[in-house]
Amino acid sequence: MRHFTHIDASSINEASSLIAGGSSMLIAGGTDLLGTLKDEILPQYPQQIVNLKTVDSLDYIKEDGDAIAIGALTKLDTVANDAMLLERFTALAEAAGRVSAPTQRHMGTIGGNICQMHRCWYFRAPENRFYCLRKGGDYCPATIGDNRYHSIFGAEQGCITASPHDTAPALIALNATIVTNKTQYVAEDFFAVNGIRSNVLGDDEIVTEIRIPNTDTKSAFLKHAERKAIDFPIVNCAVAVTGEGTRIACGGLFPTPLRMATAEAEVAGGISEDSAQRAGDAAVAEAQPFPKNAYKVELARALVKRTLLKSV
Repeated sequence: MRHFTHIDASSINEASSLIAGGSSMLIAGGTDLLGTLKDEILPQYPQQIVNLKTVDSLDYIKEDGDAIAIGALTKLDTVANDAMLLERFTALAEAAGRVSAPTQRHMGTIGGNICQMHRCWYFRAPENRFYCLRKGGDYCPATIGDNRYHSIFGAEQGCITASPHDTAPALIALNATIVTNKTQYVAEDFFAVNGIRSNVLGDDEIVTEIRIPNTDTKSAFLKHAERKAIDFPIVNCAVAVTGEGTRIACGGLFPTPLRMATAEAEVAGGISEDSAQRAGDAAVAEAQPFPKNAYKVELARALVKRTLLKSV
């Protein structure tokens, strides 16, 4: 690992000013960043690392008016085991509980989980071996290489990676809002292909809070991975059922998590074995897998159906 300057931020405003310009990076739990730095996968190594853990009052789960507010520095283990979330927003607690392994969940934060960079092995190759589109290159190596874990719904700005976030589909299904020091985003609009980032954040923008509508909700989350611990999702799915209808979101199928609107339409009249099957079929009706990842179509079909049935 190369030398860098480490700065303990005392406030979000200070942290924002320190990372403006793009030559610095934030650290909270560090479970993603440290591996990134050790492998030297980035086209530009950061000159300084700004520590957010020294910023007070970003670690909480509380009721706040018409929403449940979760601080960005709240540990994933805390989210996974919070009694209120387990009972009322089950999908999010279950998703947080499936991130990596206990050691990482005790360190990693929910803000870090939704802001992590993607896991494509060409992007993550040590010493920046593949200068891909996300790093300023002129092509996506996965389109002509090993794409067994990549998108089955085509490319986003030429990139065919698959979203790695476990909590993201739950937040989208629960119609959450992502609050930053600059503005706020509907969770569905937060994730994007944005250079090395997998979200819409600007250089000086920091996630501070997540807000979930405080409504009567039934929800569920399921994940398929090669291992039960450590692994990122091959496919994951979250379902939330409220008085306004059913929302379905999946990860691992596209560079960003996907809201499955056509699948939602199939369960508008209620969730049953038949309607859940139709929803699963609808979710993958427009899939265009690569030769090495066609198996993900059936995984996604089954996971949508099973998550729907689990939610009721």
